[in-house]
Amino acid sequence: MAQALEFSFDGEADSSVRWLWRRLERAGVPSLHTRTHRQHRPHVTFAMAGGIPANTRKALAGELDLLALPTLWLYTLGTFPTTDNELVITAVVDAELLAVHSAIHDVLAKKTKNPSAYYMPGAWVPHCTLAQEIDNAQVASGFAALHPIKPIKASVAEIGITDTATGEIDVLLARQGRV
Repeated sequence: MAQALEFSFDGEADSSVRWLWRRLERAGVPSLHTRTHRQHRPHVTFAMAGGIPANTRKALAGELDLLALPTLWLYTLGTFPTTDNELVITAVVDAELLAVHSAIHDVLAKKTKNPSAYYMPGAWVPHCTLAQEIDNAQVASGFAALHPIKPIKASVAEIGITDTATGEIDVLLARQGRV
């Protein structure tokens, strides 16, 4: 079981990602929505760990309330160079996004259990997963079904810690326009 700090999108961006999921499914590529056993929301993960204690969550919520959260521009269709094929749409990385990410990890530093190296500053690739655990042919079909992709402007509607096993979300911050 892992716990993930997820930034979920406003209604319009949420609908846009779900539309991409439907396009993948029509092309015979199982989207993230159909692969998971829990209700899944489009999001970008900013941190992941084996455990994020309650006192750390409280400190994180306080920090998030002070930060100016940037608009995310989901723009590039891609995949990761691993044997576990994923199809993703990545966020444009700018100074504001990196500052928020860095502030989050300043709060989490040495306060989480088994932090994931993939989400640490310097290694993190901000993205929204469209499909995972797909074979090479499905990756190619997915690219063909979605290319060219239109940029998605995503405002952050909710930030929470998601238990990746159960899907349970501990909401840390909710904004107007929430999905």
